[in-house]
Amino acid sequence: MRKFSIIVAFDSQYGIGKNGQLPWGLPSDLKHFKEITTATASPAKKNAVIMGRKTWESLPEKFRPLPGRVNVVLSKVGCSSFPPDVLRSQSLEDALDQLSSLDIENIFVIGGAQIFAIALSHPLCHRLFVTHVQGEFGCDAFFPPISKDFFPISASEGQQEAGISFQFSDYLRY
Repeated sequence: MRKFSIIVAFDSQYGIGKNGQLPWGLPSDLKHFKEITTATASPAKKNAVIMGRKTWESLPEKFRPLPGRVNVVLSKVGCSSFPPDVLRSQSLEDALDQLSSLDIENIFVIGGAQIFAIALSHPLCHRLFVTHVQGEFGCDAFFPPISKDFFPISASEGQQEAGISFQFSDYLRY
């Protein structure tokens, strides 16, 4: 199995969602997410995104599956509403195992809270792409605190959009 990254946006309380949706509207963050999760060194390869069923359901229908990426949905409950080109897995281990047989360049875990908690503590999780959103947004879903095993390697200048300040940061695992 291969190493993977997490990509996430959270507020000052590690909040990632509210009522099954992103609690902020930041087009620059969505653009950053798309660039990170689709960019490959080899034009012949694709990246994969792993998400929980609730995250899948929170995506606007016109963006499901996320284009240009192999989509993997983790779900313990049977669901026949996934398109045929979407992989379904019972667990993160199962998803990583399925992806190991495909010609994938990078693997990203994209949420939600339960999946992030499992992924962050996984030994193959080696990098975090974090959008730090300033302020509190009354979230009901949270990212786990980042352990000291991860250290920041880069941070963008502070940005502002729609009256919300944010910053992109990358972390690597020691």
